[in-house]
Amino acid sequence: MGTPAVGDGGGGGVDSWKNNLGKMKRHGHALAEKVRRFPGSLWDTIWKLGRDDPRRVIHALKVGLSLTIVSLLYLMEPLFKGIGENAIWAVMTVVVVLEFTVGATLCKGLNRGLGTVLAGSLAFLIEYIAHESGQVFRAVFIGAAVFFVGAAATYMRFLPYIKKNYDYGVVIFLLTFNLITVSSYRVENVLKIAHERFYTIAIGCGICLFMSLLIFPTWSGEDLHNSTVAKLEGLAKSIEACVNEYFNDAEVEPELKKSSSEEDPIYKGYKAVLDSKSTDETLALYASWEPRHSRHCYRFPWQQYVKLGAVLRQFGYAVVALHGCLLTEIQTPRSVRGLFKDPCIRLANEVSKDLMELANSIKNRRHCSPEILSDHLHEALQDLNTAIKSQPRLFLGSNSNQASNLLALAAAHASQHQKDHGVSLSSVKTDSSALLEWKTKRASERENERKVLRPQLSKIAITSLEFSEALPFAAFASLLVEIVARLDNVIEEVEELGTIACFKEFNPGDDKIIVTCEKSKVDVTQNHLPSHPAD
Repeated sequence: MGTPAVGDGGGGGVDSWKNNLGKMKRHGHALAEKVRRFPGSLWDTIWKLGRDDPRRVIHALKVGLSLTIVSLLYLMEPLFKGIGENAIWAVMTVVVVLEFTVGATLCKGLNRGLGTVLAGSLAFLIEYIAHESGQVFRAVFIGAAVFFVGAAATYMRFLPYIKKNYDYGVVIFLLTFNLITVSSYRVENVLKIAHERFYTIAIGCGICLFMSLLIFPTWSGEDLHNSTVAKLEGLAKSIEACVNEYFNDAEVEPELKKSSSEEDPIYKGYKAVLDSKSTDETLALYASWEPRHSRHCYRFPWQQYVKLGAVLRQFGYAVVALHGCLLTEIQTPRSVRGLFKDPCIRLANEVSKDLMELANSIKNRRHCSPEILSDHLHEALQDLNTAIKSQPRLFLGSNSNQASNLLALAAAHASQHQKDHGVSLSSVKTDSSALLEWKTKRASERENERKVLRPQLSKIAITSLEFSEALPFAAFASLLVEIVARLDNVIEEVEELGTIACFKEFNPGDDKIIVTCEKSKVDVTQNHLPSHPAD
């Protein structure tokens, strides 16, 4: 009896070793294939990054050129003798300050300059007070000054206005103040060091501002403007695609839809809207630092773009709920959906057309068409209302026979599912010995079986109620009407944006720009925008 066991064990060991060897070979081949494809995939990623936005390539070249220019402070002997080793601060300033957009560069550059000036002035004042005192008192005074100034500046960073606009400047203030103040205790000529550092930072900021403002500038306000247009277009495409897919004749499994949500064009359309809050606020902050560079030199209405973004997110939540109707477990039969296909598709097309008109109006900086809320939209709503009223029995509930049939179908489905997993509902109910055997053999898998059984029983409980077959469609239709209702808020915000930003009047066939705001109107609308110290 022992020999076969040894033989079996040896054979099992050999088989296990062969399986492990096969797995190692497969992993090795997969790794070699990844290494072979890595250069090509890396090049494709780099190429796609530049093709999607060529401004990234321009910005990279601008940073490289700026670093080359600022490095001349070290490479050229006359410049190095005049500035000294503190030229490294100019290089650090270019690396930190030069950002992708003009607004971000101005924000960081002015924060850095302002923090350096204030810190240097305060450090000189403390050094002047402590200079005439004794060595011990001077050390105590400098330590106390570092403590109180550091604590006060750090506490100010928690103020919302300081946190939003000058957080980087406060950090630079703390760094510069501590370097100068603490160094003054050991270094005799600290004033010269501070001057050289200030000059080098000014040189670095000057190079950054020159490159950002005059060499292919990228404006944060323009990015915020274009992102708003893209969000409106994405919502329009999502609504149209969602309704078309809902009434599509081809059956698609819900699991397949959920697994490919990242590639779903409906999801891509509204995803940018839902994720836009932090991006909009950041772009608006940087846009508030930018100078008035437009042709009419009016102030960029960054605050109104933020308000419009918030309204679009509220609108996008309804689109998300509409998309969720495609993924629900209980669906209205397609034969019933077909009764309302034409009015729903027509209504979705009208909403999409209005959103595209709003996007075009912002893109072309003109007011919306007077027919933005045309009779076609109201007619589509009326058609949907008429179609729903023409089928009252669908929405008032089904008869008992139909409910019984639904219950029977659900029970049969649950029974078949349990058989597939090795469990029979009838055997559990009638055969006590089979139940006892099942409990002893499957004790470790009981929790998994309960997880499988519970959703089936919940479906039976749902289908046993006399719910209408058209109930899921009623939710879909109500969300579609809700989208129409929220469209008014979007139109109102876009019109207000056009008034504040002095969009031209809608005039088909006329390319001449007609500015709608007189000087008095500009003054009134600007009063609604908070002042900014950068203006």
